[in-house]
Amino acid sequence: MKLFLFVIFSSLLLKQLSLVVGDVGTAASYGPPYIPTACDGNRPGQFPPGNLFVAVNEGLWDNGAACGRRYRIRCVSGNNRPCKGGSIDVKVVDSCSRSPCPNTLLMSNDAFAAIARFPHVKINIEYTQI
Repeated sequence: MKLFLFVIFSSLLLKQLSLVVGDVGTAASYGPPYIPTACDGNRPGQFPPGNLFVAVNEGLWDNGAACGRRYRIRCVSGNNRPCKGGSIDVKVVDSCSRSPCPNTLLMSNDAFAAIARFPHVKINIEYTQI
């Protein structure tokens, strides 16, 4: 019986630990025009289905090595409870045009709308490279 309880407790603990695997940062939306981008210039085919893409700050940009990376993003908090719940997968297509960038990620309007209720707010996010 003790072994059974130990196994159950351990599996629940591991499940809880696996939920916190990402980094935390901030995100905001940005609108068109989206091209040219720092990754693929004026090529329209660079954008993933559903226009779920982001521009990243200097730290994630990594001198352009971030181009094409994919991240799973989840809204965790913000003013007036902006989070919808759930997560989305996005593709890096650009670097933040301002330096220093005011956020970790600038999300396309479509990507931002998928996880946040309000279009022009700053949200706190959890993100993981996938």
